[in-house]
Amino acid sequence: QVQLVESGGGLVQTGGSLRLSCTTSGRTFSMYAMGWFRQAPGKEREFVAAFSRDGETTYYRDSVKGRFTISRDAIKTTVSLQMDSLKPEDTAVYYCAARRIANSGGVYNSGNYDAWGQGTQVTVSS
Repeated sequence: QVQLVESGGGLVQTGGSLRLSCTTSGRTFSMYAMGWFRQAPGKEREFVAAFSRDGETTYYRDSVKGRFTISRDAIKTTVSLQMDSLKPEDTAVYYCAARRIANSGGVYNSGNYDAWGQGTQVTVSS
């Protein structure tokens, strides 16, 4: 089972940027497709961004398209989320997630992910 550890959250003003990183346990990185979810207080966890199983395609929720960028480094076995032009509605706990490549389920459903990080808080002040 892959283990995930997020870092990079914090407090930023509207319009600012943050970069989240997710470090994996390494040896199994190639067996997983990675994604990011977030959960705001009182709300359900929602999809933010993810890679396809072959790593060639990226997916984003509509509200972050053009502002967020997901990337991966297979050598460092990390996945990152660059967040620009942040808005107060982006405030949430952000989670890194991994789903087995063998899992044919869709990228948008959190139930299709097999491992989760502990989360990192992102707060955007207005």
